[in-house]
Amino acid sequence: MDITLIKAGLNEASIIHEMQVTAFMPLLNKYQDYETSPANEPMERIIDRINQSFTDYYIIKSSNISIGAIRIVRKENKIYRVSPIFILPEHQGKGIAHKVFSKIEDIYNDARIWELDTILQEQGNCYLYEKLGYQKTGELIQINDNMTIVFYEKRLI
Repeated sequence: MDITLIKAGLNEASIIHEMQVTAFMPLLNKYQDYETSPANEPMERIIDRINQSFTDYYIIKSSNISIGAIRIVRKENKIYRVSPIFILPEHQGKGIAHKVFSKIEDIYNDARIWELDTILQEQGNCYLYEKLGYQKTGELIQINDNMTIVFYEKRLI
């Protein structure tokens, strides 16, 4: 499966928003995290992020079809944060995220540290990130009785 990343601008905000809502809606329904779920964010939030000088959004494409997106946040000292990455449900479980992370690490090849977070209860996500070399930092945030955010980092130094 050929995966390409296309840098996104304001023209892509609506497609990013639509895919984000679709990708995160099953988790919103499962965890009822209305305050924090990307499925509940207004499109203006994506527009604001695209306009940030330290943010890059990429549309994830397969066979020229948009199937997800990833946002990279450039922090100080060559630290980068993935927030968020998402693949449309019908394309999940096919190794796409693994390929996306590989491409992102090639693009940002000066990175010393990568950071991200995910839902602790979503073991598939945790397994993927750990397989990619991410380690839990020990930081946890309890969102509600059913959901905890776990933080990861990958050190390349």
